[in-house]
Amino acid sequence: MTLLASRDEADRTAPPARGTPADPRWVRPSVAVLLLATAVLYLWNLGESGWANAFYSAAAQAGSLSWKALFFGSSDAANAITVDKTPAALWVMSLSARLFGVNAWSVLVPQALMGVGSVALLFAAVRRTSGPAAGLLAGSVLALTPAAALMFRFNNPDALLVLLLTAGAYCVVRALEKASPRWLALAGVAVGFGFLAKMLQAFLVLPAFGLAYLIAAPIPLGRRLLHLLGALICTFLSAGWYLAVVASWPAADRPYIGGSQENSLWELAFGYNGFGRITGDEVGSVGGGGWGGTGWDRLFGSEMAGGIAWLLPAAVLALATGLWFTRRAPRTDRGRAALIVWGGWFLVTAVVFSYMSGIIHAYYTIALAPAIAALVGIAGTQLWRARGNPAAAGALSAGIGLTALTAYLLLSRQSDWLPGLSIAILITGLLCAFLVFVAARLPDVARRLVAVGALITVLAGTGAYTVATAATPHSGALPSAGPETGRGMRMGGPGGLLGTSLPGADLAALLRQESENYTWTAATVGSNNAAGYQLGSGAPVLAVGGFNGTDPAPTLEQFQDHVRSGRIHYFLGEGMMMRGETGSDAAERIAAWVAETYPPTTVDGVTVYDLSR
Repeated sequence: MTLLASRDEADRTAPPARGTPADPRWVRPSVAVLLLATAVLYLWNLGESGWANAFYSAAAQAGSLSWKALFFGSSDAANAITVDKTPAALWVMSLSARLFGVNAWSVLVPQALMGVGSVALLFAAVRRTSGPAAGLLAGSVLALTPAAALMFRFNNPDALLVLLLTAGAYCVVRALEKASPRWLALAGVAVGFGFLAKMLQAFLVLPAFGLAYLIAAPIPLGRRLLHLLGALICTFLSAGWYLAVVASWPAADRPYIGGSQENSLWELAFGYNGFGRITGDEVGSVGGGGWGGTGWDRLFGSEMAGGIAWLLPAAVLALATGLWFTRRAPRTDRGRAALIVWGGWFLVTAVVFSYMSGIIHAYYTIALAPAIAALVGIAGTQLWRARGNPAAAGALSAGIGLTALTAYLLLSRQSDWLPGLSIAILITGLLCAFLVFVAARLPDVARRLVAVGALITVLAGTGAYTVATAATPHSGALPSAGPETGRGMRMGGPGGLLGTSLPGADLAALLRQESENYTWTAATVGSNNAAGYQLGSGAPVLAVGGFNGTDPAPTLEQFQDHVRSGRIHYFLGEGMMMRGETGSDAAERIAAWVAETYPPTTVDGVTVYDLSR
């Protein structure tokens, strides 16, 4: 029998996020409190972030007006160009906007509910292999991860991606119990649909899911391989149907695929948003940002660390000790299989994020949060149960001390925020680490107090940073975790590549004037610029060149044809060139032609060209 044993068969068959008669009475109310607290954390004062990422909010607005725009993920209801992602997350936001109107709450609440769902699924998955206490700890860690609070209160596709990947992991855990091809196929469907949220990033979990089933499923090797093949087919069907539909749809009858140079979703998925993110070869990109060079310590850099690094060292220790203590377990041991599921997810994603050379943003690290939380929950509770073993007590003590030290170092980077918290966590953490090491020799009451103190200490740093993140409004393309505000949305004046500006009252009124007589009330370079004007006026705005201004859509000839046909009323801005070293110069040529052909005026600080004159 291994030191870190898995749950008995009766507990393995429990439904998700619910207790069983075998559970202690505290389980169900504890789960209810966890989910309610998570909902409050993610929903409280949510409207303060306004449109959050206006790029996606404008697309949700378009989808609320046009079913074609909803299906393709168009930036505007007239279907000129899509966002530079597959549109699954937009489907949810657009449907919400159709039901409840276009406003900040209808756009943001779906992501918050996805966060609650992710916590529930993580609890259910961890509980099936390691018990309800491990599930509650894992769910609490996920809810109190700053990157999670950031994205579950924002409208980027990452929220849906994490929900679907966590659902996939839950399905794999279920599949491992009785070698169920049905549950394994559902895991493939969940990951495949995750592809429709954020493309190839969803597939980073596949090696872990496949390896766990290949090793631990309680059937002969041949049947294991057959089940895996079936699940892989389900993954590709779940992901590929949409690509096939878009590829077969006549290009003249659909919007241009934003982010691609050849009007191809395949190119977008496997180039700009796929392998290009790893190699750095992203045609049309204007650069990734200042997150330092690649390397093993990238996740501890100044941008990423605050969102994810609080329990990252503890997760590494948890995985290592868990695999060591289960090294002599039978092949089908589900406790070790769970470590492979979550540990493989964690390792593959962490390595890719640490060494990818293309565009990477700090908030991507939310994809690590469920795996880190699961590893901490599984190992933390199992090591505590085995505290009479000096090796287990030493490993748990080391994890607590390491977490306290990590929190101290991270909080010390912002010494003007909650001064004293860092040293308090460090001192308390080191004390708890010592007491945990000798906990087996303490009286029951003292032992319980030590456990509570250690738990509070472990969650104090990440919890405080998460609450600060939730209390801070975030908007723009690059939100970051922590007490400082993200890049905000301004009122009046031009926007930019990563920021958005809502039009002032005079400009908004001008854009609404006679907008029903035009396909697009205006055109401007860049999707963020267009998003602000569109949200402020409620009328479609053509995003020339897509997100970066480097897509060849529309071409100069196409734009001139739109103008001659009376489809565009105004051109806004002076081009605001956002070109990198690659990509199309169509937006530059269009802006130059407009400036040479039409007289400019200024409204609310924005240069306006009336193309109808």
